[in-house]
Amino acid sequence: MIRLFLTAYFQVLLVSANTYFISRIAWIGIAVCCFGISYLWTLNVKKISAGKTSERITYSTGAMLGGLTGVLIGNFIML
Repeated sequence: MIRLFLTAYFQVLLVSANTYFISRIAWIGIAVCCFGISYLWTLNVKKISAGKTSERITYSTGAMLGGLTGVLIGNFIML
């Protein structure tokens, strides 16, 4: 389940960072995040669609923490 958590964590981390980069028109950050989001999405669609409730909660928790971390990283990079 740690792998599922990490997949969600990194995907939403990239979404959060990308939102930050878009708001500041940081082209390289946008490009890197968009690629990463799309690539991770191709890896996790099948994993979570047939998952148990505990797996969905694990995925959602990873997504939540990834979102928070993504904003922190985006903010740090843009300082």
